[in-house]
Amino acid sequence: MYEKLFDLTGRVALVTGGSRGLGKSMARIYAEHGASVMICSRNATELEAAAKEIGEGLSVRVEFMTADLGKRGEAQRVADETLSRLGRVDVLVNNAGGNIPQRADQITDEAWDQIIEINLSGIMRLTRALLPQMMERKWGRVIHTSSVLGMGGKLGRNVYSATKAALIGMARSSALDLGPYGVTVNCIAPGPFLTELPLGLLNEEQKQEFTNRTALKRWGRPEEIAGVALLLGTDAGSYITGATILIDGGVLANTL
Repeated sequence: MYEKLFDLTGRVALVTGGSRGLGKSMARIYAEHGASVMICSRNATELEAAAKEIGEGLSVRVEFMTADLGKRGEAQRVADETLSRLGRVDVLVNNAGGNIPQRADQITDEAWDQIIEINLSGIMRLTRALLPQMMERKWGRVIHTSSVLGMGGKLGRNVYSATKAALIGMARSSALDLGPYGVTVNCIAPGPFLTELPLGLLNEEQKQEFTNRTALKRWGRPEEIAGVALLLGTDAGSYITGATILIDGGVLANTL
């Protein structure tokens, strides 16, 4: 009865920001469960290596393409190219994103526009482009990568936190729009994970501060997000929509 709940054979997953970190882990878990996969990011060299790693030992198809989803027009190109190569998209993971830390009184228009575009507007555009074919088939999974900082806050993370909170709100409303069509929309909210984005922005003291805030007293490993991504991307998560699943090692539980 339950043996095919996590089966993605015949499905296609598109994972943005899929060349490293959390995106690569999510792409791999989909491939391991039978999905063909498209990954995209801005770095062609990383993409080629990641595609080989994602498909290693598997018989599924893994495609990749370069794209900068911080530029208007790129989302539609990614959608069109993926549909052209793989024929469909059943699981969309909006994982690409960026962060420019700035204090509230020092936010520049340029930083605001740049982060809003890649973390929010580009996600809306890519989702919008791929929804019709999901709705037509009465099956689809849309997953936004939000953040624990979309539910809490941190010094200097004004624009980033705003976009990640907005994704949670967008997922809730989209879930209502799309539920009658068999399409679920959810958010994953990671906490401190050992990926390039946070590790490149934080000094050693700040990294230790995050470690201390977790209940588990450590940072998460990228593969530890894969199980939730699989749940939300398969029939196993068919009754979960409009939800945000926090994967933060207990950071938000530490309110004192």
